[in-house]
Amino acid sequence: MSENAPVRWTQATVYADMWVDPDQDPRGNVAPDGELPTLLYYLGHYRLTLGMKCEGLDADQLARRSVPPSTLSLLGLVRHMARVEQSWGSRVLGGEPVQPVFAGDGEDPEFDGAIPDRTVVTEAFARWEEQMAGTDAAIARFDDLGERVPLPRHGGQQVAVRDVLVHLIEEYARHCGHADLLRECIDGRVGQ
Repeated sequence: MSENAPVRWTQATVYADMWVDPDQDPRGNVAPDGELPTLLYYLGHYRLTLGMKCEGLDADQLARRSVPPSTLSLLGLVRHMARVEQSWGSRVLGGEPVQPVFAGDGEDPEFDGAIPDRTVVTEAFARWEEQMAGTDAAIARFDDLGERVPLPRHGGQQVAVRDVLVHLIEEYARHCGHADLLRECIDGRVGQ
């Protein structure tokens, strides 16, 4: 182990593998009954988890890259999830034409543009909040999760609303795993 590596720690006092103690966890711990409430619970759970993994960090820490040549950072993940929310919420569920959430050059503007600047951080979190609200509004328009919506740029293919929700949950779950590792490398904090 490098002598510069952060020491592992958690804020939790009840369970060592938790991020916070159960009575302080905003995510709750019991999924509701029913398909839509369950899907929304898990989507909300992962959204909160990504936000929690970013709490208490400054712009330099949020923009810190994982390992070269990767551009992966917590700030990049927030920017990426804003784009994912826009793509699946506004574009697919809402049927709206969309402009890029973040302008920039390069292959991955949301990761390439994740620089250690307080204005960039503030904008990223604001855009992410906007896009989550847009997704939530789009989901609320559907009574039937089996209803199919067109997939833009996929030659007339359609997808069920439930599949969009599952895909969003999958995206968050995958990237929350990345966030776990990124946060531990930044300051040693661990927990689900």
